[in-house]
Amino acid sequence: MEQCLHHGMSCMHPGMTGCHPMGMFLIPILIIALHISMIRYVALWFVFKKAGEPGWAAIIPVYNILMAIKIAGKPWWYILLLLIPIVNIIIGIMILHGISKNFGKGGWFTVGLIFLRVIFLAVLGFGDAQYTGTKEPFQG
Repeated sequence: MEQCLHHGMSCMHPGMTGCHPMGMFLIPILIIALHISMIRYVALWFVFKKAGEPGWAAIIPVYNILMAIKIAGKPWWYILLLLIPIVNIIIGIMILHGISKNFGKGGWFTVGLIFLRVIFLAVLGFGDAQYTGTKEPFQG
């Protein structure tokens, strides 16, 4: 058994020369992904609070999508359209555009939300954007 230089522990297989290559890359990638996910949920929490919704809704699966639909000013049944393949992509873009529009942003901001969601959610949540939309279509 040999000493693993990366983790400082013994390798389990005789003749193994160091750590498994995937282990050296997997741990940092998981740590980075966890940090990005945390930033996303904190930013979404602040976006929800700015829109007058409870911030904790950002961390509840499915309910956070329903609240995003409400903030976007779309009807509640859009959540059903998100279950249909291909249609869900178009509906998702419409929801993101509704959120952009209701925070006083334009189409290019929607493009940012599509491709760099964490960054643009942080801009909405931590920036000076104010919610100006209506949630009436959600009710009826």
